[in-house]
Amino acid sequence: MILIPPLLLFFISLQQIMSNNKTMSAKKVLFITQEITPYVPESELSLIGQNLPQAIQDKGREIRTFMPKWGYVNERRNQLHEVIRLSGMNLIIDETDHPLIIKVASIQAARRQVYFIDNDDYFQHRLMTTDEDGNEYKDNGERAIFYARGVLETVKKLRWCPDVIHCHGWMSAMVPLYIKKAYCDEPSFRDSKVVFSVYSDGFKSNLAPNFTEQLLLKGITPEDVKMINSPVNYEELCKLAVAYSDGVVQNSEHVNQNIIDYAKSLNIPVIGYEADETAFADACDALYDKVTEDAE
Repeated sequence: MILIPPLLLFFISLQQIMSNNKTMSAKKVLFITQEITPYVPESELSLIGQNLPQAIQDKGREIRTFMPKWGYVNERRNQLHEVIRLSGMNLIIDETDHPLIIKVASIQAARRQVYFIDNDDYFQHRLMTTDEDGNEYKDNGERAIFYARGVLETVKKLRWCPDVIHCHGWMSAMVPLYIKKAYCDEPSFRDSKVVFSVYSDGFKSNLAPNFTEQLLLKGITPEDVKMINSPVNYEELCKLAVAYSDGVVQNSEHVNQNIIDYAKSLNIPVIGYEADETAFADACDALYDKVTEDAE
């Protein structure tokens, strides 16, 4: 039996700690998702919205999670409450002011909080992306813009600096553009990398004819969105997200292949579909470090 001197043992332990810190370059991950169970019925998107952040937190990373406060989210049963210090801002879309309301709920067993983006016109009195008759809301594009900007403004107020932002669902598809163009000089997002997940769940109708104009903010020009054709459909919206992302994940077994091919044509790291939940979380975990390290 070989005895290791205490001082040498100390240095070995210190080296291991430094090595572990070095391999985990993405310490903070922001999840911007469309659905999370149990707040909405179970679906592929909502289950990943619940399970992936938990798995990443269990791996030692610090996380924050956001979703829209859809009208049928039961606030009393899920114990949502408004965060006054984060609410109160107005976001201007199409020359109209829309109040931003922030609510939060805790998942006690998981030691996690979920932040909700709310607005009376866009979310509080609506279902998700379709009405009671199954018709897609005509202002879904505006709702997605409000959601994306609402999340980013809230993270700024939290003074939290995510290393990686993982976007799930087309409702978050504007985030990559905003991070790389409109918010690129903000201290919270200056060094953030963006990962976009592609699902089979899209929308059938085209977005509003003036959607690309609604997208524009200070720092974003028509030239920045020229890669998408108008009227904007699901494929074009996802291509916009991919164009400004640092990594892409295929979350559904069957997705629009044109979107994946577009990502590959841009030489963006692409994670293929993985049915096993643990293997999927491991792949995402590795991707977070890869996109962060590639920028160093």
